[in-house]
Amino acid sequence: MRTKGLRGVLAADPQLGAGNVLARVLAHGADPQGPGLTFDTPVDGHPAGQPLTLGQLDERVAARAAWLHARGVQPRDPVAVWATAAADMVLSYLALTRLGAIPALMNGKLRPEIAAEYIRRLRGVGVLADAAHTELLAGHDLGVPLLGTPAEAGAGDPARSPAHYRHHPDDPIVITHTSGTTGVPKAVLHSHASLFAATRHLLSMPQAQGTRRILNALPAPHTATVLMVNQALGNRAEMFLLSEQGGERVLDAIQRWRPDGVFGFSMTWAELARFDLGGYDLDSVRLWFNTGDCSHEPHVRRLVAVGSRDVVTRQGVTRVPGSVFIDGLGSSEMGHSMFHITHTTDTDRYGRCVGRPYGFAKVAVLDAEGNELPPGQVGFLGIDSPSLFRGYWNDSVTSYRFRLRGWYLTGDLVHADADGRYYHLDRAVDSVTLPDGRRYFTALSEERVLAACPDVTDCTVLIVADGDTVTTDVLLELAAGADPTLDRTDTIRAALGADVGATLRRVVPVSADDIPVTVTGKVRKVALRERYLAESSS
Repeated sequence: MRTKGLRGVLAADPQLGAGNVLARVLAHGADPQGPGLTFDTPVDGHPAGQPLTLGQLDERVAARAAWLHARGVQPRDPVAVWATAAADMVLSYLALTRLGAIPALMNGKLRPEIAAEYIRRLRGVGVLADAAHTELLAGHDLGVPLLGTPAEAGAGDPARSPAHYRHHPDDPIVITHTSGTTGVPKAVLHSHASLFAATRHLLSMPQAQGTRRILNALPAPHTATVLMVNQALGNRAEMFLLSEQGGERVLDAIQRWRPDGVFGFSMTWAELARFDLGGYDLDSVRLWFNTGDCSHEPHVRRLVAVGSRDVVTRQGVTRVPGSVFIDGLGSSEMGHSMFHITHTTDTDRYGRCVGRPYGFAKVAVLDAEGNELPPGQVGFLGIDSPSLFRGYWNDSVTSYRFRLRGWYLTGDLVHADADGRYYHLDRAVDSVTLPDGRRYFTALSEERVLAACPDVTDCTVLIVADGDTVTTDVLLELAAGADPTLDRTDTIRAALGADVGATLRRVVPVSADDIPVTVTGKVRKVALRERYLAESSS
């Protein structure tokens, strides 16, 4: 079978997109006995943790497509998928796109009433839900039937699968959702072309180290996992997908499966920072890849201190201690991280620097009217990229609200330096701007606190404005063995700087369970502010 130069062939294939990577990889001669995907749960009698070859993966997908087709699923039909196992999510995605249908992947941690409302708003044709989530939906009016469980779909006859749907670049390919920080998550729509734009760009470039044997610690229903699955298939890489992203689960998987790359969100790196990583066998890891929110310096430094990487020297390529951490900033709507910066044990550019944009992305710092701001001035991040989502499903009002003068507004506050590097300061909704123009940033404040307090593994800064009065609370998650009675107020006040430090009301040690988070682990600062206001009024 012909595999030499396959990445370049795929990058140049005009038919290839996010909905048919598996089929096109095989059509271009990839070995069916080569790597497919590995899941942490059994698949149709195939044991957990045992790799599916590319051919076996294709057969399991065809079986599900046949089963779904027999139940009336047609091209462009939205089908909700609510489950926990990564296998259920990924195989359902691949099967539904094979039919030309539109999988709507839902995080298994959604509250049942939120999930039911989300399904109603999709106005689809049915729901695939595992047994546990089928039970949670009992008694809720979904507006559509339950089709069965993703596991049941594996009983279909692969020989009866319809021919693969022929996608147009603009065809809707998947609906994922946002974290839902304020209620029902927004349904994010991607097309065959948009969700493959970044992958096509990366396939045209040399393959990075740490991308041949990948541990996927990203949430399975997230846009990022769809991207990573397609990248792994295109790279002919091995990938092990986790259904749960807790720190212990990830460390155990690294030791057992020995990946050279680990892909995840910043919440997972924060959890890993709570462990003594020197006590684990992490030597196989060359690359940590972060997307979503950018990561904090202390978390990155702990990770790059373990593992190893290749460097080019006068003697040739040499393996040296210490891994690589690629940070960035992304979201479901962006379709891929828009920025990248590489950290090793030798780098020191932190302070929430997210680096430079990828070659496929155009970015700008904008004022409230959409005018571009010069380096050094703080403004709203605007994106123009072929990887951008196509809009919010069934919600054109919200889709257009986030557009300004041709830019998509991400909701982030950033600034650029004179060398074209960008720095993320905060989410706009979490920051505070006073009438005199002074601004206070929670994410930047958290970065400073963590850098100043080595016995703090994570923290949440809450800034609340009441007229011209600003009050700041700092919630600390302490490392094991740290003294919870130690007064860190002066240290933290100095770290926050003169403006924010002057507003500091209290510093409170908390446990991780005290912090409300979304289904993807993001801190719900809106809920914390509401709690603060309720406490103040009482």
